Amino acid sequence: MINDLWYKNAVVYCLSVATYMDANGDGIGDFKGLVRRLDYLQGLGVTAVWLMPFQPSPNRDDGYDVADYYGVDPRYGTLGDFVEFTQGCKQRGMRVLIDLVVNHTSDQHAWFKEACRDPQSKYRDWYVWSPKKPKNADTGMVFPGVQKTTWTWQKEARAYYFHRFYNFQPDLNTAHPDVQAEILKIMGFWLQLGVDGFRMDAVPFVIAKKGANLKRPAEQYDMLRSFTEFLTWRKSGAIILGEANVVPKTDMAYFGAAGERLQMMFNFDVNQHLFYAMASGDCAPLVKALHDTNPRPATAQWGLFLRNHDELDLGRLTEKQRQAVFTAFGPDKNMQLYNRGIRRRLAPMLQGDRRRLELAYSLMLTLPGTPVVRYGDEIGMGDDLDLPERNCARTPMQWSTEPQGGFTKSVKPILPVISEGAYGFEHLNVAAQRRDPNSLLNWMERMIRMRKELPEIGWGDFTILNTSTGAKTSLVLAMRYQWRNNAVVCIHNLAADPQEVRFSLPADDAPDSTLVNLLSDDHSRPEKGRRHCILLEAYGYRWFRVGGLDYLLKRSDT
Repeated sequence: MINDLWYKNAVVYCLSVATYMDANGDGIGDFKGLVRRLDYLQGLGVTAVWLMPFQPSPNRDDGYDVADYYGVDPRYGTLGDFVEFTQGCKQRGMRVLIDLVVNHTSDQHAWFKEACRDPQSKYRDWYVWSPKKPKNADTGMVFPGVQKTTWTWQKEARAYYFHRFYNFQPDLNTAHPDVQAEILKIMGFWLQLGVDGFRMDAVPFVIAKKGANLKRPAEQYDMLRSFTEFLTWRKSGAIILGEANVVPKTDMAYFGAAGERLQMMFNFDVNQHLFYAMASGDCAPLVKALHDTNPRPATAQWGLFLRNHDELDLGRLTEKQRQAVFTAFGPDKNMQLYNRGIRRRLAPMLQGDRRRLELAYSLMLTLPGTPVVRYGDEIGMGDDLDLPERNCARTPMQWSTEPQGGFTKSVKPILPVISEGAYGFEHLNVAAQRRDPNSLLNWMERMIRMRKELPEIGWGDFTILNTSTGAKTSLVLAMRYQWRNNAVVCIHNLAADPQEVRFSLPADDAPDSTLVNLLSDDHSRPEKGRRHCILLEAYGYRWFRVGGLDYLLKRSDT
């Protein structure tokens, strides 16, 4: 059972084939280049690799405008190259997740072209049409300020088509039985080629009813159940990781009461409140978000992340909280996007401060869920704000001091490699950090290795420990995890000043209640009444296992 629930204690690494490693020198990353870097990923401690879209596409939206669900974009290689990649991952004990983008297709997809050309085609009903422009056509845009409408006139079809995203991405009529059957066929195809699961894009839109006459949006949650039933029938342990930026009260509807729908979802609520906590030094709203998202089936899991390929969405925060995060991490207008988020990588957001970077990653690794790392963040890569919209944080991986950062031999990479300033590849790259025992990369490798040895975080239940620091706000987050009679305590100081923290452990913990430091020799023995006093430096953190060494050895035998 634990093997089937591998995702409960995994480490996921997200990358784009196009910007990771170029093997043939055309300036675009490819699967042959990615295969060369699998040993690097294995050494980092990655247990699952999540690929952004790589199927044939006009690439007007970084591959999220799919033109063929059953192929590999020739720029990245062939289906054979993809299979070589999945087999290489399997040999190294790593699983493969790929993006499943089925809310919409490209307007260049053969289905849409035929739907436009022939009103009698079966594909006509695979999309959403209206003879007149609906009254609500100017609402519900995913990219406000960039999009002007969600309904666009198609001359050949002589009708308006619905597109929740850009106008070159017509929405599929996902409620149609034939469309749902096609989605299952797509999943089965990639499972057969070695995939272990899917990151499903825009899940709330996939399961929403669509049409010109809808007054209220309505989700069809049972659609998720049919997807998951097919997935688990075809391959044991295969999962769907859902992108569903929804309010906590609807989380269980996506997971299912018994975990029969999605196995994993990204925890956007915790992500946004985590950045507010780092901006303000106040972790009370983060604690509330942790409690709000705590209910979930035993087989379900959260995906915990800091940054991803999109902007840092702050839509769940209050206006005051949002402005605090903007002020701290994206004060200039060109750092913001759609008036709701920040289009930056983590390191420049934190001014390259190693203390704050370590604090952020320590939090990601120890909050309840499975950590998801964005490529390049393990070395503290920067961003290029001269690039449009979200491309600023999608620049090529910086491998060495070679030209173009070792990403390609071409003088024209798919996106410019960062080459100037403190985040330029000549100063910041994998090769240099591998040689430096104190580098961020080597620190990340050690922390990931330790995180994998703490199944309590992935599997256990958490409690927030009451701490006393003498401050008016909640500057310190102290969490205790319990699983199978073992306990772990993780403490983080979100303040720029040292904090003396006092807290007590529950009476059912180890008899001596010693806290064994997992990252150094700085252990903590309790005062009277199981009470501990720990001095945390500015932005300091501690990972402890509860119980003395002798007690732990005895307990491991039971």
